[in-house]
Amino acid sequence: MDTTDAVSTLAALAQEHRLGIFRMLVKAGSDGMAAGAIAEALGLPASSLSFHLGHLSRDRLIVQRRESRSLIYSADFERMNALITFLMEDCCQGRPEVCGPLAEVASRAACCPPSPKKRARP
Repeated sequence: MDTTDAVSTLAALAQEHRLGIFRMLVKAGSDGMAAGAIAEALGLPASSLSFHLGHLSRDRLIVQRRESRSLIYSADFERMNALITFLMEDCCQGRPEVCGPLAEVASRAACCPPSPKKRARP
């Protein structure tokens, strides 16, 4: 991840509803959540939810898959870990006492498994 990519990704999260959606999907794990369940949990109308999901998708923070008639959204853990790694890359500068606890949190975040990729049908 480069600086431009990180700024764009952080900008996508710099909005209350999008941050709430992303955090909810992180909690849901690789199972994800149906769009209707997200809208209900956050009290968002479908059109607003669609707008925010599109924004998060464009910045590759979430992935979408279809299960029957439902669209299921999941956090892209690989992308999240790339952002955390980018932010922590230059941590400490030789002074581990400065960000020791943060480095520990980042290493725990890096252990999250990436969401399984479903193969597209031919």
